[in-house]
Amino acid sequence: MSTIKLSEMLPPRPEASWKLIKQCGVDTIVGLLNGAEQDQRMFASVGAKGFGDIDADDVPWGKKALKHNAELFSDHGFSVVGFEDSAPMDKARLGLPGRDEEIDNVITQVKAMGELGIPTLCYNWMALSSWGRTDTAIPARGGALVTGFELKVSEEKPPLVQPGEVTPEQMWSALEYFLKAVVPVAEESGVRLGLHPDDPPRPWDRNLPRIMSSVAAYRRLLEIVPSENSGITFCQGNFALMREVIDGETDLPSLIREFGSEKIPFVHFRDVKGTVEKFEETFHDAGQTDLPECMRAYHEIGFEGPMRPDHVPTLAGESNQRPGYETLGRLFAIGYIRGLEQAAYGHPASKENNA
Repeated sequence: MSTIKLSEMLPPRPEASWKLIKQCGVDTIVGLLNGAEQDQRMFASVGAKGFGDIDADDVPWGKKALKHNAELFSDHGFSVVGFEDSAPMDKARLGLPGRDEEIDNVITQVKAMGELGIPTLCYNWMALSSWGRTDTAIPARGGALVTGFELKVSEEKPPLVQPGEVTPEQMWSALEYFLKAVVPVAEESGVRLGLHPDDPPRPWDRNLPRIMSSVAAYRRLLEIVPSENSGITFCQGNFALMREVIDGETDLPSLIREFGSEKIPFVHFRDVKGTVEKFEETFHDAGQTDLPECMRAYHEIGFEGPMRPDHVPTLAGESNQRPGYETLGRLFAIGYIRGLEQAAYGHPASKENNA
């Protein structure tokens, strides 16, 4: 039966929420790595504490650590279908001395993933930081808390680099260098790479270029090293804020159909309201995008890869220590996505009865 792999993102450190996520019907995980780049960076970038302490002796991106992670998740009833984390990559992103060592570390991870049968690697080209938000506690429906971004507030933060220190073409050249080194290994290993958009998708962040911030940039990406193993992490919230979508030149369902399953190995199913200069995250049923039509588009292109909710509201009784990633909002989102999935792809029992 054709269907998505409804997934969640978790670090390899068990906690009580895992049982709830499993009870909601999630069987597959796209994991972080214990102490690697995004595991350490994603919450620090928005001023939050994060997932917790690290307890690891092995290189997080090596085969031994990845195998340990997969076995840990398996012990809790999950299979690992991808990772959203890697070795540090800022020198690679900026084309600086030392990038070859960083790329070698990514190659080590890709080879290990192939040997372990883990088919998807999500990476990004956001140097020196991760997702950007200017508020992580905006009141939304019923007093739930969501994250948001306002450009004028962001511009008051310290610069990431000095004006002119890094150019867009420098980062494009570095991306091409990276892809030419890594994509052939991904092909040999059976691993599909999905490049995540800049978040928010603006061309600059405090003097630093953000080159993956438009639909045009993704069309350019796909031409650099054409391969089914070099594709897109289709993060709907970011694509919904891109200029081509806001200005009505295209829309998310059309983009899904344009890129197709050959170029979309992985989906972040989420929504926002506003523009790239000022926006808020939303409940899945309260954003500006036609999410049912998006799911129909995924069905039309034959998408069967991992799809997970992202940046969910913090609900009553939760601490908001992990903005966008507390438990109750995830459970709401999982149920919402499962409902859309069965409406578009069909109900498993019905398909079995009609077989």
